[in-house]
Amino acid sequence: MSTDRVAYRELRDWKYSIATSFETGTEIASEEIIRADLDYVVLYPDGRLCIKKGYAWNGASGPTFDTPSWMRASLVHDALYQLIRTGRLPLKTRAYADTLMREMCLADGMLWVRAWYSYLFVSAFGGFFVRPEKDRPVLYAP
Repeated sequence: MSTDRVAYRELRDWKYSIATSFETGTEIASEEIIRADLDYVVLYPDGRLCIKKGYAWNGASGPTFDTPSWMRASLVHDALYQLIRTGRLPLKTRAYADTLMREMCLADGMLWVRAWYSYLFVSAFGGFFVRPEKDRPVLYAP
C-alpha cells in the first residue's frame, strides 16, 4: 500500500479534485472485479487502483473534518464506493473499502481514536451511500 500524499485542489460543487493521477494497491481479488472501470477510476485485476487526474470527490463525511491524514483515505474510499454503487464491484467489497480507509488514515498519521470512530461511522452508515440511486456523474475538473 502506498503512503504517498495526494495532490488536490478545492472545488465548489464537490470539495476536491485530484491534481495528478494517483495509484495505490488494494487486496481486492480479481474474481471480485466485475467490470471495474469508470472514466476516472480503474481497478485492475492485480488489485491496483488508479484514480486519474481530474477526479472529484467530497473528502471527509459525517462527524469529522478534512485534514492531511484524511485526504488519501477519503479519495480511495470514495472511488471504491463509486465502483460498488455503479455495479463494478460486488457489495461485499464495501467492508474491505471501510477497513482500507481506516488503515490509510492510520498510516498517514491520524490518531487511532479518530481513525476508529471514522471507521465505525462508515461501517454503520456507509450502506446508504453505496446504493445505485446515490450515484451521481463523475465530475472532471481539470
